[in-house]
Order: sequence, then structure tokens, then C-alpha cells
Amino acid sequence: MYKYKEVKDNAFVLSIDNHAEVSSALMEFCKEKGILAGNITGLGAVSEATFRFLNPSTLKYVDKTFTEQMEITNLTGNISEKDGKPYLHLHITASRQDYTCIGGHLLSAYINGACELYVEAFPGVKVGRYQDPETGLNLYEF
Repeated sequence: MYKYKEVKDNAFVLSIDNHAEVSSALMEFCKEKGILAGNITGLGAVSEATFRFLNPSTLKYVDKTFTEQMEITNLTGNISEKDGKPYLHLHITASRQDYTCIGGHLLSAYINGACELYVEAFPGVKVGRYQDPETGLNLYEF
């Protein structure tokens, strides 16, 4: 699902396999390494991506899937902990064939080409999540 190399203490370069799903691969990596706090940045290419948007008036998520070849111009996010497991909060901007960009909260994306990420873990840091009823979001809990 992925290959990685530790480039310095608690910092990794990660290559997600072609056709793998990004969020699942990242979750498995975080579980394997015991990462419960950290940052993620990266780029690559996908053939399908599902973005999620929170409607603040209904507090309900709206998902939209795009099935086309796109370049990941930016993938950024953080790692925290919810219910004792890694919790990924990922955002993505993707460029289409006509050079327009779409983006939002990343729910899932399937690699078609490559996906190169930098993951920095913050060992010993406790950053939890709680579900905030006012916003409908899983917010940081320190």
C-alpha cells in the first residue's frame, strides 16, 4: 500500500502505491508507526477523489466525487487522536486537465501515477478530538 523512509527522527517520506486509496494508506502508516499527532504535506496524481463540505446551516456533510485524472497540487493535513486511534484531517487541491482547480476536505482519493508525502510525527504530544455540537466539527481537544 505504501513505501517509506525515515529521513530524520520522527519524519518520513512516504510513497503511496499506484491505485491505492490515500486516506486508507495514511491511516495504516500512522497505525504502523504509532503516530497520534503530526503534520502531512504532499502532492501526486489521482483518478478519483471524493471531497467533503460541511454545510454550516444544516451541520451536515455533502460529499462529491470527481472521476477524472487530476494532479494533486497540494495535500495538507494533520494527525490527531480520536477514540484512541489516529484521526486524519486532510485537505486537497487538485488541478484538472483544463488547469482549473477544485479542492476541499479530502474523504478519499485513488492514486493514478504517484503520491509523495512528507509526514512529521510529534511524539509525546497529546492532541485529541471531540465532536462540537455547535459547529458539527471534530475539534482539537488539548
